[in-house]
Amino acid sequence: MFYRILCAVCCFTPITLLAQDTLKLTAGAELKLTGAVVITLENMHLDNDGLIAQAAGDGSFNFSGNNTTRLLGNTLPSFDVLEIAKTAGAQLTLQRNISVVSAINLNSGYLNLNNNNILLQPAALLNGESETSRITGTNGGFVEITRTLNAPVLVNPGNLGAIFTSSQNLGSTVIRRGHTAQPIGTGNSVNRYFDISPTNNTGLNATLRFQYLDAELNGLDEQSLSLWENAGNNTWSSIGFDNRNTTANYVEKTGLSGFSEWTLNVPAGSLPVKFISFNAICENEKISLVWKTAEEVNSSRFDIERTSNGVNWIIIGQVTASGYSQSEKTYTYNDAGPLFSGTMYRIVEYDLDGRRQYSGIVSASCDRKESIRVWPNPVEDIVRLNIYSNSQSQILLQVYDSKGALVLMQKDNLVQGSNQLTVPVQKLARGIYQLKATYQKGITKTFRLVKLNQ
Repeated sequence: MFYRILCAVCCFTPITLLAQDTLKLTAGAELKLTGAVVITLENMHLDNDGLIAQAAGDGSFNFSGNNTTRLLGNTLPSFDVLEIAKTAGAQLTLQRNISVVSAINLNSGYLNLNNNNILLQPAALLNGESETSRITGTNGGFVEITRTLNAPVLVNPGNLGAIFTSSQNLGSTVIRRGHTAQPIGTGNSVNRYFDISPTNNTGLNATLRFQYLDAELNGLDEQSLSLWENAGNNTWSSIGFDNRNTTANYVEKTGLSGFSEWTLNVPAGSLPVKFISFNAICENEKISLVWKTAEEVNSSRFDIERTSNGVNWIIIGQVTASGYSQSEKTYTYNDAGPLFSGTMYRIVEYDLDGRRQYSGIVSASCDRKESIRVWPNPVEDIVRLNIYSNSQSQILLQVYDSKGALVLMQKDNLVQGSNQLTVPVQKLARGIYQLKATYQKGITKTFRLVKLNQ
């Protein structure tokens, strides 16, 4: 463990170091830095219940080391510069929302949103993002910046990768970037989307260049990518493309009259394998994986991959595919040496010509009890639930408004093991709601939902 503070001027009320691995700022305390301070936290968590409110030029918080660490606490911190300098594939995992004034510098390692949000101030930049050092967050969360775009020409607000050109004044424009794959038809998009909300959103005749990383392709054929738009009600439509560069990693479309939510996907029907289910369950101290396909064309094999952190995946086995099939096929694989709780699995299908695509992600372990996870929260369109059930059962999902009135209800069937469900909430008004889940002969869990739009 290594901890240091380098500063020209460094003034703060007491900071407590807990368990030799956590920098704790207690409630009522203020950490005030000036003079380009550098605080390096090597293999340390930051737990903020006090006040961290940096301004431009105050300095940076540097998270380094070869262990995955967390940023948590009850109070929103505002960093001047946030630096990630992790090694060996380690990451900083957010357990709360944060604000950044000047920059996020990704020197090495990962910054996992973990269903939390990063608010970039208008002048802030995301620097150094690459295939091996990037922002991730397949379980939810977003990075947001608001910039005024008046007749922009190749403007990339915050370096988030959404590049704008238009002869019109878009006004104050909110750009959100998330990394949750969007369900489109029977498949999923890349692990990146942009939600773009200009003040002026008609007659723009704009060009959008959508940048991405190879690590976000989610198994899709890079040479077949096109832009897809969610114009509302989670209905995605292919907009096509005018320019596509697989070396510079972008897809571009011109002549757009307005903006909404955007992602990248391949044309309908181009996927060689259609996954229809994927489940994981502990049986006799082994994780039994079962997946089904509706049809297969030119399929070669399935690689079974496992991860403990959602970033670093390893191959633990292979199963031969059918090659060509127009009927439902069922495949199984047993992980005889499962990890402890938090393990996730996915299936990678390889074609005979070397192309690949990915299944969804499921989680399971042999020490798990009944559990349920809800994301994203705050939510705009769709609430997603990951539920681990010890047996088959029916689940009742109910959404209540702030007055206690039932506004939405749906029933689903749970299989034994890991389940993924969605609840569409795009028609609900902006506000606070309660999501109540009842399953397994009376198990009831309630979650507070924050609805953002409408």
